[in-house]
Amino acid sequence: MEQKSTKKAKNKKKANNQQVKEFKIKIDVRMLFIAVFVILFLLSLFTNFGNFQNIDAKEESLTKILKDIKQDKVKNVIVEDNRVTAEYKDDTTVFAFKESADSFREVLKDAEIPLDAVNVTTKDTRTSIEIMSLIGNIVPALLFVGFFIFMFRQARGAQDSVFSFGQSKAKRFNKSKSQITFKDVAGVEEAKKELEEIVDFLKYPKKYRKLGARPPKGVILVGPAGTGKTLLAKAVAGEANVPFFSIAGSEFMEMLVGIGAARVRDLFTNAKKNAPSIIFIDEIDAIGRARSRGVMPAHDEREQTLNQILVEMDGFTPNEQVVIVAATNRGDLLDPALLRPGRFDRRIIVDYPDVEGRGAIIAIHARNKPLAKNVKMERIAKRTVGFSGADIENMLNEAAITAARNDRDVITMEDIEEAATKVKLGPEKKRLQSDFDRKITAYHEAGHAIASHFQEHTDAVHRVSIVSRGMALGYTLIPPAKDKLHETKSHLLERLAVMMGGRAAEETVFNEITTGAANDFDQATQVAKNMVMEYGMSALGPINFGPTQDITEWGRSYWEQNSVSDETMAKIDAEVKTILETAYKKAKKLIATKRKELDAVAEALIKHENLDQDQFEKIVGKKSTQKAN
Repeated sequence: MEQKSTKKAKNKKKANNQQVKEFKIKIDVRMLFIAVFVILFLLSLFTNFGNFQNIDAKEESLTKILKDIKQDKVKNVIVEDNRVTAEYKDDTTVFAFKESADSFREVLKDAEIPLDAVNVTTKDTRTSIEIMSLIGNIVPALLFVGFFIFMFRQARGAQDSVFSFGQSKAKRFNKSKSQITFKDVAGVEEAKKELEEIVDFLKYPKKYRKLGARPPKGVILVGPAGTGKTLLAKAVAGEANVPFFSIAGSEFMEMLVGIGAARVRDLFTNAKKNAPSIIFIDEIDAIGRARSRGVMPAHDEREQTLNQILVEMDGFTPNEQVVIVAATNRGDLLDPALLRPGRFDRRIIVDYPDVEGRGAIIAIHARNKPLAKNVKMERIAKRTVGFSGADIENMLNEAAITAARNDRDVITMEDIEEAATKVKLGPEKKRLQSDFDRKITAYHEAGHAIASHFQEHTDAVHRVSIVSRGMALGYTLIPPAKDKLHETKSHLLERLAVMMGGRAAEETVFNEITTGAANDFDQATQVAKNMVMEYGMSALGPINFGPTQDITEWGRSYWEQNSVSDETMAKIDAEVKTILETAYKKAKKLIATKRKELDAVAEALIKHENLDQDQFEKIVGKKSTQKAN
């Protein structure tokens, strides 16, 4: 065991050293580039300003210099091509220009001046001048090119290259790079089975082809956020021994028209070259929304990208060895042409997990977390009705953070309970409240709890609290006792009475109403509208008056609603009002009947702030057996 851990430590140290070495190489390359840039810049400065030597020298005529030489006033003469610089004995310097074809000795001879009358130094600078002139012309161009190369390299985070707009941004994954497999995914068994068949076909195509079966060209995963659609795609990448290209729908879009379609072509070209392969497009609704129905359809960038995807998936060129997996939480917005067989042959609904699925998800995310003996997986699974896989993972992570913050070695059930509440409602807030405010909040929450406890079709109260979380001053948790596939009218009406319980308690106890029930009314009104307009649970009969579908026209998106007359809308409003008023009267009657229990629960909340299910039922008694909903 020690040898194994030692070997692992050595491998880890070696990997770290390799990363440090790569980091140093990157730094060295960058520093070298900067150094070359600075040297070229300095050469350019030297080339342009280095020729201005003896800036204090004054220009004179060559005749004047020759006359001064005769008078023995000059001690040195420096000849540089056609430039003659005279250094006088009084430390002054002047210069003049001679004919380039004549040598200075001939000039002295013509002026009848002895050659030894002055010290003459001749410098041949033609070659150096030519070189410096060449450098002066080239260096600015190199600086210009180097600057733009530097800017392009700095912009690689957003765009790999200015010249690669049309190239796909899809990331390629191999089996060795993905550590997630189907064993790490739970709660979506039907989706796993469908995707396992895709992977199996790509691995063993002959087994299916000999029976005349063709592979599904596309699989689309539809479901709410956090239910595991992207995780399933990662598991496919881990299971399939084929190239896996992953890209988000928004990565096809750019300001330049035609870039999205070009990227689609490039993506499918790469996938075909590496066939058999899988393409995963996350959030495909970004480019796959239903196209315009207007008289003048908008040929915008998104529509061109969608058209190119339709052609690539089912054009004249078959893609039998390329499978497309897509994910979205807005399946109702997708274009019908995208969903037809031959493109996305399989539509898989990835919904919230049931109690068994939640138990399996909890077991996966709790593998590396030390749990206390009082933690019961079954109880957590029942407690988390309506939680997605992402919610459960976040809940267990928050529980681990809470346990660490309190210096505990294990995660307790209390930590998980607090984390579950935090995930749904937010962290606790210590708001300054007067005694009167606390009393109103206590009776408000007690009203919800009493209304739920003493009705037949409602669920048991799990927790009541007057501790502020999020925007709420208190809360009453009433999770479903079991997963429900249907909602009955009886249950919905009783739910409305529970929502009205807070306002009913305030009016009964204080003979006053407050703003604390605003959110309750918002939720209750939405439920009542759905009952009338979509569920057909009112006197208006089984008619759907609600929105039908999302329409994109003239570049805008809106809900197309069934044509409803003003008279019918008035009847709908009247029905909604009747349902809500009936629920409020029922809640007031129930609160008045159970006033003794209401006072007891409110006093306990003022004293303890929180009441769990056992403490609550100790005050009001056990909830009677519920009728089937």
